[in-house]
Amino acid sequence: MRLLRVLILAAGLVIGAVGAVHLVEGGLTNLVAASTWLLGGVVVHDAIIAPLVIALGALVATLLPRWARAPAASAAVVLGTMTLVAVPVLGRFGARSDNPTLLDRPYGTGWLVFAGLVLAVAAVGAAVRRHREKD
Repeated sequence: MRLLRVLILAAGLVIGAVGAVHLVEGGLTNLVAASTWLLGGVVVHDAIIAPLVIALGALVATLLPRWARAPAASAAVVLGTMTLVAVPVLGRFGARSDNPTLLDRPYGTGWLVFAGLVLAVAAVGAAVRRHREKD
């Protein structure tokens, strides 16, 4: 197990070093763009996303019964994360008329199926918790 951890650490260090070299090779423009993007993410998270999630969590906690809170929170975390990751394809950012193979799938339908599965799992989890609380 120790050897596996050392190998994973070594691989991570190599990958990080390669990324750092590519970033520095891109010059000052790359460094400024990466810094702006990273700082922008922190500001958006801390100023907008985190307060909204806290407020929504507090509101939902007062509305939902105890047995439904954990499954609802889990579903919200999964759906929120996956939705943020899917924004570029759901919004079709990067689609080009001269290359119809880019973004050529029904990503909205896929997201709806995924959301339905997540909500179904959360509903089953809530039902199980409710049944256990009755006993």
